[in-house]
Amino acid sequence: MKTFTMDLAGRTLRVDVGRVAAQANGAAFMQYGETTVLSTATASEKPREGIDFFPLSVEFEEKLYAVGKIPGGFNRREGKASENAVLTARVIDRPMRPLFPKDYRNDVTLNNMVMSVDPACRPELVAMLGAAISTCISDIPFDGPCAMTQIGMVDGEFIVNPSQEQWDNGDLELTVASTSEKVIMIEAGANELPEDKMIEAIYMAHDVNQTIIAFINQIVAEVGKPKHSYTSCAIPEEMFARMQEIVTPSQMEEAVFTDKKQDREENIRTITEKFEEAFAEQEDWLEVLDEAVYQYQKKTVRKMILKDHKRPDGRRIDQIRPLAAEVDIIPRVHGSAMFTRGQTQICDVVTLAPLSEMQRLDGLDENVTEKRYMHHYNFPSYSVGETKPSRGPGRREIGHGALAERALIPVLPSVEEFPYAIRAVSETFESNGSTSMASTCASCMALMAAGVPIKKMVAGISCGLVTGETDDDYLVLTDIQGLEDFFGDMDFKVTGTKDGITAIQMDIKIHGLTRPIVEEAISRAREARFFIMDECMSRAISEPRPEVSPYAPKIIQISIDPMKIGDVVGQRGKTINEIIDRTGVKIDIEDDGSVSICGTDMDKMNEAVEMIRIITTDFEKGQIFKGKVVSIKEFGAFIEFAPGKEGMVHISKIANKRIDHVEDVLTLGDEVTVVCLGKDKMGRISFSMKDVK
Repeated sequence: MKTFTMDLAGRTLRVDVGRVAAQANGAAFMQYGETTVLSTATASEKPREGIDFFPLSVEFEEKLYAVGKIPGGFNRREGKASENAVLTARVIDRPMRPLFPKDYRNDVTLNNMVMSVDPACRPELVAMLGAAISTCISDIPFDGPCAMTQIGMVDGEFIVNPSQEQWDNGDLELTVASTSEKVIMIEAGANELPEDKMIEAIYMAHDVNQTIIAFINQIVAEVGKPKHSYTSCAIPEEMFARMQEIVTPSQMEEAVFTDKKQDREENIRTITEKFEEAFAEQEDWLEVLDEAVYQYQKKTVRKMILKDHKRPDGRRIDQIRPLAAEVDIIPRVHGSAMFTRGQTQICDVVTLAPLSEMQRLDGLDENVTEKRYMHHYNFPSYSVGETKPSRGPGRREIGHGALAERALIPVLPSVEEFPYAIRAVSETFESNGSTSMASTCASCMALMAAGVPIKKMVAGISCGLVTGETDDDYLVLTDIQGLEDFFGDMDFKVTGTKDGITAIQMDIKIHGLTRPIVEEAISRAREARFFIMDECMSRAISEPRPEVSPYAPKIIQISIDPMKIGDVVGQRGKTINEIIDRTGVKIDIEDDGSVSICGTDMDKMNEAVEMIRIITTDFEKGQIFKGKVVSIKEFGAFIEFAPGKEGMVHISKIANKRIDHVEDVLTLGDEVTVVCLGKDKMGRISFSMKDVK
C-alpha cells in the first residue's frame, strides 16, 4: 500500500493505493477532510460485440450510513439512485469520456462509493477526483490525467472547493474539469453572475486543477500500471476509400445539407442501401457500416462548416433558427407555454400547489431535505420520429430537467412572496438539437403565464464548435441543431437573464477548449439569449400575470403565536380537522407559527382564517363573535364560536326582556351574534346576546 497526500484548498487530500479493491483495474481510497470515497475503475478483457460506441458506465453510490442514516421504506436499504447521484455521475462522465480512445469498445465501469461525509468536504468533488485517479493508475487506455475543482461564491468572494453549506447558500456552484492544457468540462449554476466574473471563476478552477494534475502525475509515476493493448474498432481505410468511390464527397454533401431532418435521414438511408448492396459479399465491412456512414457524414459536415462556413441548413454561423412562442395553449392547467426553435419544440406546463407538496429529499446533504421547485423533462420517441416504449426518465432526461431547473431557480420568488410549491413539466414535441435550452425558455414563459412573480425573464441557447488541426483553427456556431451536435466538438449550453448567467453545461468530444473558445462561446450565448427574449419570448408574454389561474389553488398566509399551535390543532387534531371539514381548505402549520390556508373558494378560505384568528386570540371584554347554539341548559345556552371553542350565554343575557325558558328564544343550531363579557368564576367565557350593539 502507498499513501499520497496534498494540501488542497486548506484541507488534506489523501489517496491510498493498494489498500482495498485489489482486483479492480485501478482503485483509489480517497479521503478529503473526513469525507471518504472508494473509487474504482474496471474494464472487460474483450470488446463488446455489435456496438458502435464506447460502453462507459459511471456510478455514484450514496450510502446513507455515510451521514448516519438508515434508509427509509420497507426494505431499509439503498435503492434506485437519487437524482443527485445521477447528476453527479453525469458530471464525472462528461469530461472523462473524450479521453478514452475513440475506437475502444471494452466495457468500462467507474464506480464511486461514498462511505462517509464531512460537511466541509463535498463527496461529489472527492468522487470526481477519485474517478480520475483510479483510471489514470489503471491499465485502461486513458489520455489523462484530468482534474476537477469546484468554485463557490459568498459575499462576492470566490471560494475554492466550498463546504456544503457555502455551496448551497452561495451565489455560484461551478465545477470545472481540466487536462494539463485545456478546460474539458464546465457545469455551473449562478445567481445572475456577469460573464466576465464567470470566466474569471472558470480559470481560477483551471489553475487549481494544474496543481492536482501534478499530484496525480506523481501517483501515476510511482504506482501506475502500463496501459493494456486492445482490439481497435476503427474503420478500415480501404473501406472508406471504396465508399468515397460509390458516393462521392459532393454527393454526400448534397445529401446531408438540408434544413429538414426527415429529408436528410431519408437521403442517408438511400446512401446506406447503396453501400449495403456494394458490400454484400464483405461481411466484416457490413458489421461496421453504420459507423462508417456516420464517420463519412461527420467528415463532410465538419469540412463544409470549418472551411466553407456553410451550415447544413444554410444559416449564417451566428444565426438562430426561426423562433415561435405562445402561451395558454392548454386549457385549465395553471400555466402553459410552447417554445419552438427550428425543428425543436417544447410545451411546458406549470402546476402550483401548497408548500406541503414540496418534494422530500433523502440524501447525503442534510441541509437540503425539501425541494420547492421541480422541473421535469420528458423525451418521447415520437419527438425524433422513432418508435419505442417509454421506460420512464433516464439519465439524460433527469439531466436536462435539472439544467432547466437550475437555470430558473435564481429568479423565483421567495416562499414569503409566493407560498407555493411549483412543478414545471417540459414535454418534448419535436427534437432537433438543444431541447434543454428550449425547455428553459418554455418554462420561463409558462411560469409567467401561471402568475408566478419571477424576477426576470430567463432564456437559454447552445453553441457548438468545429475544430481543425491547430488551436486557432476553429469555428463557434450559434444555436446548433442535432447534426451539428452529433458531428461537432462541443455542446456549450448557457442560460441567463439580461444581467448575468444562471446556468452553464458544457460537453465536448475533444481534449479540451482554449480560453478564446470559452470566451467566444459565452459571448455568443449572451447575444443569442438577448435576441430570443426580445424577438420571441417577450412578444408572447412580457411579464408575470398579476394573479394565478382561476384553476390554481389560492393560498393565504398568516402568522400565529407558536404557543397557540396546539389550540389550532386541538386534541388529536380534532380542531384543525373540523376547520378543514367545514371549509374544504387545506391547512399547513409550521413550527414558527406560519400558517398556510389553501383552497379555491376565497370565501371559505377567509372563513378558515377567521376561525384560526378567533382560536388564537386572547379573549377580551367587548369582542364580538358569531356562533352557533350547540347546547341548551336551564340556566343558559352554549355557543360554539370557533371549532372546539365555546362560551355560555346566561338566560338573563339572552333577551332584553325576562324569559322563563331558553327554548322560548333559542333552538339548537341557531346562528347568533354575541359579545364577550370576559370569564366567569369557573373560567368559562361568558357571552351576552342582548348587549350586542
